[in-house]
Amino acid sequence: MRGVVVTGRSCRVLARPGQRAVRVAVVREHGDVTPRASRSRGQLALAGAVAGGAGIAVAHALTNLLNARATPIQGVAEVVIEVTPGPVAEAFIQLVGRNDKPILVGGVTLAVIGLGALAGVLSARSRLAANLVFLAMAAIALLALMSRPGFTTAAVIPLAGGVATWLVVLAFLVDAVPTRAATGEAEGASPGAGPSRRFVIVAASVAVAAVAVGASGRLFGRSLRAVETTRRLLRLPVTRGAVPAGAELGVPGTTPWRVPSDEFYRIDTALVLPAIDPNEWRLRIHGMVDQELTLTYEDLLAREMTEAWVTLCCVSNPVGGDLIGNAWWSGVRIADLLAEAGVQPGADAVKQTSEDGWTCGTPLEALTDGRDALLAVAMNGQPLPVEHGFPARLVVPGLYGFVSATKWVVDLEVTRFQDFTAYWTERGWSARGPVKTQSRIEVPRGGAEVSAGRVRVGGQAWAQHTGIEAVEVRLDGQGWQRAELGGVPGNDTWVQWAVSLDVPAGDHTLAVRATDKSGYTQTAARADVVPDGATGWHTVDFTTT
Repeated sequence: MRGVVVTGRSCRVLARPGQRAVRVAVVREHGDVTPRASRSRGQLALAGAVAGGAGIAVAHALTNLLNARATPIQGVAEVVIEVTPGPVAEAFIQLVGRNDKPILVGGVTLAVIGLGALAGVLSARSRLAANLVFLAMAAIALLALMSRPGFTTAAVIPLAGGVATWLVVLAFLVDAVPTRAATGEAEGASPGAGPSRRFVIVAASVAVAAVAVGASGRLFGRSLRAVETTRRLLRLPVTRGAVPAGAELGVPGTTPWRVPSDEFYRIDTALVLPAIDPNEWRLRIHGMVDQELTLTYEDLLAREMTEAWVTLCCVSNPVGGDLIGNAWWSGVRIADLLAEAGVQPGADAVKQTSEDGWTCGTPLEALTDGRDALLAVAMNGQPLPVEHGFPARLVVPGLYGFVSATKWVVDLEVTRFQDFTAYWTERGWSARGPVKTQSRIEVPRGGAEVSAGRVRVGGQAWAQHTGIEAVEVRLDGQGWQRAELGGVPGNDTWVQWAVSLDVPAGDHTLAVRATDKSGYTQTAARADVVPDGATGWHTVDFTTT
């Protein structure tokens, strides 16, 4: 007699030895026969991935339409930046350069889409489990948004719209995935062409619609566009500044002494550019002062403007790196503002805070010792670009940006270093960041091929607020040769250098070093950028033929 094993909605009839077992359907009380309704895991994953992308698009569109500060994706990415240890963040920046923010946002986006695909696969067993994946992601995004500066309940609306889209689209697409019974498949066979093709068309249509929705939000969003329009219409009481005669030595391939604003390096933690209406901007100066000040943008423009050439440099700039630039800055002297507030005895620092919550600590001495430390409103004769701090930022000669150059600044607290920590000091960087004397070779570039004979080489050297005294180059380990220096208006800018060398045919190595006006000559010892800036000679290998 044959045995029968019941398994769920089917049973297996055990055959005699040598015969195949036969699986049959279980006949229910109603008499109907229920076939196995299995679906392709690949198609379920596609359904979940498209649902994830659709939710992202809707949240993005609603963020723009409501002029919210950040999308849920951006909020999560910002938290990732905050919790990442300083050395890890620095290693990532060195690896990907200025693409760090797009890569981070893209990574979070792909993670959501990937988890959406997982939810799609889980839906084959349990719709509840699939929905819980999306709800868990929503909870993480909500916590991220709530941790950001300026959080309001309105910021939840884009997230809620995205979650609703996730759940509705997931249910719709999972139901659209054809069952194997519907396609007439045997188990393990490839999906039938008709129903599967229809599902792919449906999924693709939903994906295209999601992209369209996301793009429409950007078209109709007003906040950043309105600020850009306001910025372009401003006419400030500033000049463009003229490059001093002799500052540029005319070596083809070297960086211009004045770096155009749209080519100026940008390093900050802002995934979302703060869109600040200058009419609503306020700067609070408080702490260890005799009287607290609150300044408007109009107040700043009514004050005496100071204009100066200042070179800014990022502490993350490696030896020979390009995270440095020189510009003509216009603004109000910080020393004058602090004098008006009345700094109290015992203070030694100013804690700066950006509109997006970023902080840094600046030595009080550097803001009051007579250097051109500015609350800047213009760059190269135009209102600050939004990405460089509009409507106002700090510019402090001689200090790395991580301790001085706050963009979108809204708060200055006079205090003591012992009473606070700032964004980067909490992540392993030093509390004070004087710029180190550095130089780099720009011509020839590493790996270049040039004609043998008389070769003109050149580059830049800098020691802001100390000044460059001399630059020397060395070819193939031979003696040092002094280079010609460009003329500069003071000690707060970089200096172009150039020299002509007799170079025979072959492979060569060129090194450069600078000596500043304090008498210090760059060390050859290489040091990493963490915790207070890189050291070492810049060298390039090139070939002459």
